[in-house]
Amino acid sequence: MVAALAPQAAHAYRPFDGTDADVAKPGEFELEFGPAHFYREGHSNFLIAPATVVNLGLADRLELVGDFKNFVALDEPEANTHRLRLRDTDLLAKIVLRKGTLQEVSGPSVALETGVLLPEPGASDGFGTQANFIVSFASTSVAVHLNEAIAINRDHRFEDFTGAIVEIGRTLVVRPVAEVFADRVGGGGGEYSVLAGAVW
Repeated sequence: MVAALAPQAAHAYRPFDGTDADVAKPGEFELEFGPAHFYREGHSNFLIAPATVVNLGLADRLELVGDFKNFVALDEPEANTHRLRLRDTDLLAKIVLRKGTLQEVSGPSVALETGVLLPEPGASDGFGTQANFIVSFASTSVAVHLNEAIAINRDHRFEDFTGAIVEIGRTLVVRPVAEVFADRVGGGGGEYSVLAGAVW
């Protein structure tokens, strides 16, 4: 909390599941930290505390990305399950394939993010892999980020994620944002989400 209040300037961004077609500059470290979220899955309730993304710029157009979310069961855990579960763990590399408006040149920015899905302690012992194709376009009035990801998940099933992020008034102090996505798993099941809010 003290560290968060210390900087003279701070940038808040991305309460999203998708991402944009940009990377951290070489040698730059970015921490995306969501301290607490409420999450319901079936009849089970969880506190996600925290949700974390770390980005490290490795070279021009290339960054290393690590993700994890700590799920805390708010209900009595089912038999053979843990109260604490580290989920959505992965190690990815994102490369900008085409510089565009996010890199301050004309046209769409295009990136590919790919890597390994790591085991989830307390949830799943399997490995997986994924590739996410990202197209972004930004102006001073609006930005749109389209994500299309395919994966072989930790249960070795095909998974497909399609999402869109929209930001309005990118130069405003408080700007409206929204995300919609569909995450479908082969053999049935999936998640569908709509998020609307503002970044201040």
